[in-house]
Amino acid sequence: MARLSLLLLLLVLISSPSSRANPSKSAFPLTSEKLQNGLYRSNLQSKYGPGSLTTYQCPGECTRRCSKTQYHKPCMFFCQKCCRKCLCVPPGFYGNKQVCSCYNNWKTKRGGPKCP
Repeated sequence: MARLSLLLLLLVLISSPSSRANPSKSAFPLTSEKLQNGLYRSNLQSKYGPGSLTTYQCPGECTRRCSKTQYHKPCMFFCQKCCRKCLCVPPGFYGNKQVCSCYNNWKTKRGGPKCP
């Protein structure tokens, strides 16, 4: 009886659709179609966009953002100021500000970018 139930369980596991590999899934999920459709951009905005962080996460994200600059101290100061206001820090070490609109649009009195 135990062998029969074990055999049935094994048969169910083998025949279930979730256990089979899906050949239609690509190993490289970022195709040119997805990039053109903006799906990659929307994923970035949901992960890095406005409100994606809390204030206690800002120092760690700003450390990552400012890690490769020679002006580390001012970068950290302004990055943390911007992060506390916008609750987001763009991905990467430089650029990509379009992902976080608040971070991108906050300007100095002279019209230059406030956030690094």
